[in-house]
Amino acid sequence: MGAENETPCDYAPVAQMLAQTVLESGGQGVLVCGTGAGMSYAANRFKGIRCVCCSDPTTARLARLHNDANILALGSRIVGREAAYEIVAVFLGTEFSGEERHVRRIAGIEI
Repeated sequence: MGAENETPCDYAPVAQMLAQTVLESGGQGVLVCGTGAGMSYAANRFKGIRCVCCSDPTTARLARLHNDANILALGSRIVGREAAYEIVAVFLGTEFSGEERHVRRIAGIEI
């Protein structure tokens, strides 16, 4: 979804398409924009989406493990290519812990 070439595109419709796909599939997704912030803002507008804007593997791991983040937002101007690959691998390879305290905390932010 999104840009298919070097022509700039607006991030909100791309984030919306991915958020809807993640909600329908129960899967995970990755969004990329200049900083990751715009994509995360747009994705987090959807109930059930927990998008984390991330620039390091530790945050990616903990966002999945503790917060059951289902979308990762990366900044192409912030994170280098190799770091981005590592962050995505950690994000997609980490399962939610399912611990009661984390389930309770996630329920507390679902409004």
